[in-house]
Amino acid sequence: MGSVATPGGYNDGMLGSYPIVAFVLTTDPARARQFYGETLGLTFKGEDGHAVVFEAQGALLRITIMREHKASAHTVLGWNVPDVAAVVRELSAAGVAFERYSFLPQDELGIWTTPDGSSKVAWFKDPDGNVLSVSQH
Repeated sequence: MGSVATPGGYNDGMLGSYPIVAFVLTTDPARARQFYGETLGLTFKGEDGHAVVFEAQGALLRITIMREHKASAHTVLGWNVPDVAAVVRELSAAGVAFERYSFLPQDELGIWTTPDGSSKVAWFKDPDGNVLSVSQH
């Protein structure tokens, strides 16, 4: 492919040098636009009949419009934040409900800390049931 490994281990010219475009699914574009734009605060970029598009820190999020959608039980999209507790409190105040999992020890805010203490994660769902997360590493 003609790529060259750099000292940091990344390949010039490969996908690692380009921004990611993330995808989630919705059956209700107006509801998704309200949640991702107003509740989560992402920047609305447009709607093209196939997807509602937002931007966050240079990455695009395409919320693809589907007639039917069965959400995954696992995280499909997340944000790395500097203070997960502060973000959980802010999102909770905006009406976001955080998930509780019986198999994980979570604090009063719903935040799970990894066993080694290096990361903290909290999960929530969008209106279509897609599992989202905020984490601090």
